[in-house]
Amino acid sequence: MSVLRRLIPGKRDMLGTIGAGILLFVALGAVLAPMIAPYDPTAISLLDRMQPPMWLEGGSLAHPLGTDNLGRDMLSRVIYGSRISLAVGVAAVIVGAAIGSTIGIVAGYFGGWVDSILSVVINAQLSFPFILLAIFILSTFGGGFWPVVLVLALGAWVNYARVVRGTVMSVRTQDYVHAAISVGVPTLRLLRTTVLPNTLSPIIVVASFSMAQAILAEAALSFLGVGVDGANPSWGVMLNDGRAYLQTAWWLTAMPGLAIAITVLGGNLCGDWLQDRFNPRIGN
Repeated sequence: MSVLRRLIPGKRDMLGTIGAGILLFVALGAVLAPMIAPYDPTAISLLDRMQPPMWLEGGSLAHPLGTDNLGRDMLSRVIYGSRISLAVGVAAVIVGAAIGSTIGIVAGYFGGWVDSILSVVINAQLSFPFILLAIFILSTFGGGFWPVVLVLALGAWVNYARVVRGTVMSVRTQDYVHAAISVGVPTLRLLRTTVLPNTLSPIIVVASFSMAQAILAEAALSFLGVGVDGANPSWGVMLNDGRAYLQTAWWLTAMPGLAIAITVLGGNLCGDWLQDRFNPRIGN
């Protein structure tokens, strides 16, 4: 009976599958945008401006999700907007994971004054409101794709550092690490071949949640006007463009907002599932 129960997917497995399906769907839309988007997302058609979605009076199949204040097709802009939002999220995760994991490995393995200094830096970072820091940096030095990625990575690296530090502190007490040290394995090689592989599971879990947070943060920064270049459609830029028309054209903010919500939901469902896989005693 116990064997049969193991063959039945659990609730987390089904939700994880749904989350992975959402992310795959969004990613495919981003990659295939030039082929599936019905219009150029930047093409202006003032004669078609402010058309409602097709299910409302005055809408049409030509523009299923309606048009914005410049007559640009909302469906095309939502599809193309996924490219910027996902690219920012993935790039921020990669940069943040690289920085945070390196610092966490160094702090956890060497301990002592190195760990004390890095722990103070981590706690100082966590005590400062990230969104205020991001707005200050981007307002001072200007926005754009890579500035936003670096700022988001600056806010995310502490999560990786804390988790990896704790994992490494546990790994370094294992017998196989002591055995490697006793036979003279160089420290750098030991960290790369023995310690780092044991930190990949928590890094993947943190990354799944961090990407969802990065997409939300990018949307917030672009909504405030300090994010990516407004000439390129992103979900945050679309929210910013539509806020002046909330009373008369709600779909200008509802469509990109729904896209953000669905994508973040997919990332969080995947994160919950991965956490359950790698830490089965948590959250059952």
